[in-house]
Amino acid sequence: MAGDAESGWVRATLEMAVLAALTDGDRHGYALGQKLAEQGLGTVKGGVLYPVLNRMEAEAVVSSSWHAGQGGPGRKVYAITDAGWHRLAEQREGWGRFTEAMGRFLEQVRPGLGEAGAGPGEVEPAGMAGAGDEQAQV
Repeated sequence: MAGDAESGWVRATLEMAVLAALTDGDRHGYALGQKLAEQGLGTVKGGVLYPVLNRMEAEAVVSSSWHAGQGGPGRKVYAITDAGWHRLAEQREGWGRFTEAMGRFLEQVRPGLGEAGAGPGEVEPAGMAGAGDEQAQV
């Protein structure tokens, strides 16, 4: 289940990750996927990556050019544009705000939630442990 959640997080932040991967040089799609995997984001399949790259190119946050392949077909190489640098800066700021807010929210979650005594969606109020049937459910 955690893998599914993490996969969703990568999909939701893929544009930002691609822009970040392009900050240290131009890359073709396969190399972008490798860079993301090296950074711990897992395998990003071409069926997910290439539509995002196409949309990003249409929005002019990346540009592309064809480069001759070494003993094989040519490759489309992507580069970050000035608009891409601007978008990455905005997304970094937004990501910082989001992760701070989520961190604060998760700090409020009591350890052991969902363990014996409190079912899903039920939280045992502080000081009410063992109070029997009068116990409030939230």
